[in-house]
Amino acid sequence: MRAEAAESLIRTFEHTRSSVEHHASQITATSTETVTLLRAARRVLAEPITADRDIPPFPRSTRDGYAVRSADIEDPPAKLKVIGEIKAGPSDQPRRLEPGEAYSIMTGAPVPDGADAVVMIEYTTQQAGIVEIVRTASCGENIVPQGAEAKSGSDLLNRGTLLNQSAIALAASVGKSQLRVFTRPSVAILTTGDEIVGVDQAPGPWQIRNSNSYSLAVQIQQAGGDALVLPIAPDEPRRLRELIEQGFQSDLLIMTGGVSIGRYDLVERVLGELNAEFFFTGAKIQPGRPVVFGRVLRDAGASAFEKARHKYFFGLPGNPVSTMVTFELFARPLLEALAGMRPRPLPFVQSRLKAEIRVKPGLTRFLPAILSGDYADSHVEAVSWQGSGDIAAQSRSNCYIVVPPDRECLSAGQWVTILLH
Repeated sequence: MRAEAAESLIRTFEHTRSSVEHHASQITATSTETVTLLRAARRVLAEPITADRDIPPFPRSTRDGYAVRSADIEDPPAKLKVIGEIKAGPSDQPRRLEPGEAYSIMTGAPVPDGADAVVMIEYTTQQAGIVEIVRTASCGENIVPQGAEAKSGSDLLNRGTLLNQSAIALAASVGKSQLRVFTRPSVAILTTGDEIVGVDQAPGPWQIRNSNSYSLAVQIQQAGGDALVLPIAPDEPRRLRELIEQGFQSDLLIMTGGVSIGRYDLVERVLGELNAEFFFTGAKIQPGRPVVFGRVLRDAGASAFEKARHKYFFGLPGNPVSTMVTFELFARPLLEALAGMRPRPLPFVQSRLKAEIRVKPGLTRFLPAILSGDYADSHVEAVSWQGSGDIAAQSRSNCYIVVPPDRECLSAGQWVTILLH
């Protein structure tokens, strides 16, 4: 790719993120499998889940106390005859409550016919079969009506839902011991560069161990994919092309390194030879400016390359922090779409800045930071770091402070935007 063409595809953060979201919205996952309920955790639902009956299936008491007619206790204190006890679980159908009567009732138990309120036990005293109630109760108080949470046949979980603990519990509550989920997409990871060696090798004086493949593998798993780590690609076009073609046999290819403008940054050149279409070749962010997003087109070359058609790829920067940041900003939404998930916005929140930050304007910056404090008094502080190769600083952080491109100073005490990770 010519230098001027590459420069024209360096976009703002908003534009690059929007581009990825647009392409993610065009993806329709189709491959599914059926798994047991416990194995469905962190998978993506491929079919809607509906209620097999009303939820709750009866008017349910939300407190321990007494089921009463609200009209009987309009002028407290009121004394009512206790005609029985209703507990949660199997029991005989209680008879209808008549004026002047009350049932002792437990949390979760069915409210009997005739009763329209439950008085909490704290406002009652029972002696010799008579309960004295010292406060009023409005109609419906401490009762969840039948079907208030869901009506029989209504949708509870939609296709594309990421199955967390709440969703699994809901599926269990309607008798789903197995769920149909989308197959996890395969994601090939290709780390490039002669300076990279395996984690079990002793690096030379100018070499570093391969950490990017491992951080990406974790992020891929968390986003719903299965990671395939390819051999490290040398700075040599023929072998690099072989490994890229191998990577395109997966559902998505993510490469790290080799996407800058140096003499030995060969990834864009090889992708160009494979008739790749580039949507952007850089983002005006820091860290992570040299990031590439594209796909292999329909007319992509020879038959040996047949399976690579219509495959998306990302070229992420080689510096470890840049790799992690750009995956979250750009690769995650596309991977989640391949996994069948509905689009989700980035998790931005607000907090007060603990100490002043000064930067050069022009780039949207994502600075590793620590969010701390409590719900009423949270604050965030940038982590001291030595740039996008500082994995130790990244490991100490739990969020990123987002600095807009038109700002050069964020003052202590002001509210700032942070991105959770």
